[in-house]
Amino acid sequence: MAITDWPADERPREKLLARGASNLSDAELLAIFLRTGIKGKSAVDLARELLDQFGSLRALLSAGQETLCAGKGLGTAKYVQLQAVLEIARRHLFESVRRGDSLSNPTETRRYLTMKLRDYAFEVFAALFLDNRHRVIAFDELFRGTIDGASVHPREVVRRALHHNAAAVIFAHNHPSGVAEPSQADRHITQRLKDALSLIDVRVLDHIVIGDDTISFAERGLL
Repeated sequence: MAITDWPADERPREKLLARGASNLSDAELLAIFLRTGIKGKSAVDLARELLDQFGSLRALLSAGQETLCAGKGLGTAKYVQLQAVLEIARRHLFESVRRGDSLSNPTETRRYLTMKLRDYAFEVFAALFLDNRHRVIAFDELFRGTIDGASVHPREVVRRALHHNAAAVIFAHNHPSGVAEPSQADRHITQRLKDALSLIDVRVLDHIVIGDDTISFAERGLL
């Protein structure tokens, strides 16, 4: 049965307008993005099949171009649209973080850092540079590595802090394994960065490790 033949309150678009996007299932939201199904399958049926194929909504959203385009009802145009939607979401989160105080809005800060870094297949070390009121000046991806590490150079971090005239910094990096527990190397480089930045009066406020969950050095008492 085509979606247009469904009761109005069960159609994804009408349901979103009446109840809000948060009340839709993953399949219903994906169906709105897909817009149409394929022969013999409605957009919702296709969406459910794609979620089963990829295993989860997150896995579908983070799939590479070749993998995504191989999915039924998908292709280059859908891949481009999806990347645009994801980037809009990232920029929206960054604006939310930048408008407020990073320390008083840790949830938005973590959401932004997680969205930026979680799905990389390799390790990325990044920093949020802050002013003296702890407002965000800039986000920089500083170093990229292999699947299990990134070489972090304190001299470059100091240079970027001076470039942004930062007063404080929050570091973040991802663990592609999904295990967010900080390693001994993570602790060591954080201390080296803290020592180097103290020479130019820049405070390290936190270092957030991102995997399937997030761990804060500040909350762990590791700074």
